[in-house]
Formats: sequence, C-alpha cells, structure tokens
Amino acid sequence: MARWLMILGAALLLLGIALHYAPWLFGWFGRLPGDIRIETARGRLFIPFTSMLLVSLVASLLLNLFRR
Repeated sequence: MARWLMILGAALLLLGIALHYAPWLFGWFGRLPGDIRIETARGRLFIPFTSMLLVSLVASLLLNLFRR
C-alpha cells in the first residue's frame, strides 16, 4: 500500500509541476466536443461528459496495466 501511495504522490507532483510551468499542455481539457457549458446572466453550468469519459478510460487502462 505504501508503494502505491508513493507512486500516486509522485504522479500528482509531476502533474502539478506540468500544470504550473506549462499550462498550455492541458488547455484542451474541459473543452472537448461533448462537454456541456451553459452561461447565462444568472450563472454558469459546466458538465464535462467527454473529459470525464477520457479520464475514466485512461485510469482504467493504467489500473489494468499495473494489476498484471
């Protein structure tokens, strides 16, 4: 369990560094076709269907690779 937590921590650290120093790398995330964005005078609504499907697919692939 400790090993997986260290790997997860290192991955989050690398992601944080990438977001801090190169935010344009992830500018497409959240703006994919299928992500719903509704803006009115009273407020905003954002439902990231496609982005979350992509995150789920990548997470499933990674977990299946590490389990084997």
